[in-house]
Amino acid sequence: MSSVGLFGGSFNPPHLGHLICAQEAAEQLQLESVFLVPLHTPTQRELEADPGPKSRLALCEAAVEGSQRLAVSAIEVERGGISYSIETLRSWREANPDDELTLIIGQDVAADFPSWREPAELLELARLAVVSREGESELLLAEELSAGFPGSDVVGVTMTRIDISSSLVRERVGAGHSIEYLVPAPVADLIEEAGWYR
Repeated sequence: MSSVGLFGGSFNPPHLGHLICAQEAAEQLQLESVFLVPLHTPTQRELEADPGPKSRLALCEAAVEGSQRLAVSAIEVERGGISYSIETLRSWREANPDDELTLIIGQDVAADFPSWREPAELLELARLAVVSREGESELLLAEELSAGFPGSDVVGVTMTRIDISSSLVRERVGAGHSIEYLVPAPVADLIEEAGWYR
């Protein structure tokens, strides 16, 4: 039996904030591994300057290169189409029935969780971890979600405040500025080689 965290997102591109979030969740929740799960197609919006799901998958793989605790899953990229967390959890559970799953989400999307596709079943399949940066009230939001879904396991995780965003990285690349220290070096190298986000 493995304790596994699934951390989904567009990762367009992945940056150090994403990795710190995943690492903090792994440590605070005692997870053996956390998988970055890049989505194929978002549910409500188009991705700006999207190099494509397979390219974002490659960027995630570059981001966790050499990590012993962080990994990448292609489950949503391979499935194709719009990415819904409930479908990902069902597929993961079918392939890995003994895993203890934790779905890791940011506070920015947690407020909309009740409107997600089949949230009650999702909470039967996995514990929900709401991550916020220092100074934000993630514990209050976790308590509210837990109260809205009796019997569910919702926890809060606090991460060091790192004000880096994928849009900032894309803007800097587009303007010809350095992204060193904002993303892992292999990610910067891959972006440079492929010419993405220019």
